Amino acid sequence: MSAAGNALRVVRLLHEHDELRVLEVAARLGVARSTAHRILAMLVFEGFAEQDRHKVYRPGPALRAIRGSRAAPPPDLITLARPHLQRLADIVRETTHLTVLEGNATRFLDGVEGPQALRVTHRTGALLPAHVTSGGKALLAELPPERLRMLYPNGLPGGKSKAPEDVQRLVAELTTVRRAGWALNLQESERGVNAVGACVRDRTGRAVAAVAVAAPSARCPKGRLNRLASPLLLAARDIGQEL
Repeated sequence: MSAAGNALRVVRLLHEHDELRVLEVAARLGVARSTAHRILAMLVFEGFAEQDRHKVYRPGPALRAIRGSRAAPPPDLITLARPHLQRLADIVRETTHLTVLEGNATRFLDGVEGPQALRVTHRTGALLPAHVTSGGKALLAELPPERLRMLYPNGLPGGKSKAPEDVQRLVAELTTVRRAGWALNLQESERGVNAVGACVRDRTGRAVAAVAVAAPSARCPKGRLNRLASPLLLAARDIGQEL
């Protein structure tokens, strides 16, 4: 009962304050730092909390859903991003997407199709495994390795072997993504489609969404994707500055 009570108190604290650190939780509950860390780790695993790259805990998707309207992305995110998605699509002449992370999946919030006859359609509303999308990888790369492993306790979804090595390979790939500043999807979410994605950061530096450019693989091999990263990063920066 004591453990359950402490967990519920932390959920209430997250609801009231929107961000917490381990030391703050330990002080408020009157428990050891290791105990506070275990409680927060359990809430992260269950989706009630999220941890950013600064080791700050915030309300997770499960808590945001309970909070009702606050579960949705900020209402101005899609509106602010739309002209930047359009401008990016005009510049690169390919389809652009705006996505967010939902657990270990990627939610497509908006998209602008490229002007060419052979193009990738937008996927607005779709939910795909984050580890096979460029925007999803960019956002996963922001998570600490221990948090990442919590998202995949049974291996990667859709994998045949469900081997722990699959998650370890993903961790290694995301390390490269973090260094580069963008992520690639080479026909991983759909055959014949390649994409490059990068994080949108708010003014505190926290990744809140991702922007991606998707194109037919025949026209956009890996080399061209790397060249598209430059205008993509500029668009992601411009959206973040308006948040």
